[in-house]
Amino acid sequence: MKLFSTLIFLTLVVTQCQPQDYGVLDYYMTLPDLLEENSGISISQNKTHIYAINDSGGTATVFSINIKHQEITQDITITNAQNIDWEDLASDGNNLFIGDFGNNENKRKDQTIYWIENIDQTKPGSFSAFAKKTTFIFEDQKKYPPKKGNQNFDVEAFIVFKSHFYLFTRNRSSHKKFDGTTKVYKVPVKEGPQTAILIDEFKTCPDRDDCQVTSAAIHPETGKIALLSYNKVWILEGYKEDRFFSGSVTKIKLKHSSQKESVTFKDANTLFISEEASSKKQGNLYTLDLKKI
Repeated sequence: MKLFSTLIFLTLVVTQCQPQDYGVLDYYMTLPDLLEENSGISISQNKTHIYAINDSGGTATVFSINIKHQEITQDITITNAQNIDWEDLASDGNNLFIGDFGNNENKRKDQTIYWIENIDQTKPGSFSAFAKKTTFIFEDQKKYPPKKGNQNFDVEAFIVFKSHFYLFTRNRSSHKKFDGTTKVYKVPVKEGPQTAILIDEFKTCPDRDDCQVTSAAIHPETGKIALLSYNKVWILEGYKEDRFFSGSVTKIKLKHSSQKESVTFKDANTLFISEEASSKKQGNLYTLDLKKI
């Protein structure tokens, strides 16, 4: 009996010590508890920290994670904002943009992008800020919500490029109608009401569970774009003007499925990717080395 108990103990120890399989991703850190519903990340201009937000139901707060020390060192509350469904972050130089455009049921008429100017100049600690904002509606949406086979007006991903926001939809169409199409809309970086103009679309893949676009990022020097889903990344390069799918599109299977909703470029060949917490564990922050793929 004693020998049997010892064998059980040793089996448990060996099992617990086994390295976890993260597919092609490399584990970087476990996200702080304050970011259990992390839905967007963006690296700072000086590359020393990552800005992060939570999605619907969270406070209207941007958190800053020191990359070296792997801890939250700053939080900024937006005094004139509400977190209806914050879904992604983007940056343009020293300005941070917050996408409050989550629209699971495709019936919102108040999608908003908030701006925080000169964010990298703020010091560690707790602050409040008043944000500029852009609101928009889709030029081709006529019903709120549309029929189930045409529910492709949810946005969880955007980038800033040449003084415009580019929005990538998360296709919510019914299983029978789902074909992986993400639509691309263009909105000027201007305050006040705007119209999102449809400029392109792309079919990611036909699996509704794994082919919905949940975040986007652009590298400011190379123009390389990353689109994220729960277990894939698409890299867009060599495109013309803002026709992002006109160049090469490389699909990368991450070989690791979780609720990944955030991506940003660490450098030209490395991505930071984060996930929401699950019922069993807090979410992680990973890196993806594009040169090894």
